[in-house]
Amino acid sequence: MKLLRLCPRLGVAAGLMLASPVMAAERADGTTDLKVPRFVSLKSNSAMLRTGPGERFPIVWEYKRRGLPVEVLKEYEIWRQLRDPDGTVGWMNKSLLQGDRTGVITGGVRVLYTAPDVKARIAWRIAPGAVVTITLCEDLWCRVSKDGKSGYILRGQMWGTYPRETIAG
Repeated sequence: MKLLRLCPRLGVAAGLMLASPVMAAERADGTTDLKVPRFVSLKSNSAMLRTGPGERFPIVWEYKRRGLPVEVLKEYEIWRQLRDPDGTVGWMNKSLLQGDRTGVITGGVRVLYTAPDVKARIAWRIAPGAVVTITLCEDLWCRVSKDGKSGYILRGQMWGTYPRETIAG
């Protein structure tokens, strides 16, 4: 077994280890009717990304950040091809994923507002790289929460949604 290499920005480590299988079955072959691409999030604090769809493929990353948003690009049986916030693409067992919508704050420190308007009162500020729960998105704005705080952020200031995608709260 190799030592893990930490990527501090995403809270992930790279190395070789074994992944664990399983997750809710949709079709007999493990695929779904859900649209692709789509965003999901990591279910646990240890999720392995592989070079291909199967345990015979080497692990390229071990993510250590529950809730990190990832984009599902393809489905193959119980495996999902993913893209992470840094653009890394690989395959993960669907049991390591959940449908919760989350986002990662990008750029510098961001301002969250009490309403979807830059003239609204400032609710709080959030650091880049923070993972937030997305509760609502309409047009250019999303309502997000973290650690009991919530507010509105411009959609372009986080990774984890598509332009103009509506997310109902």
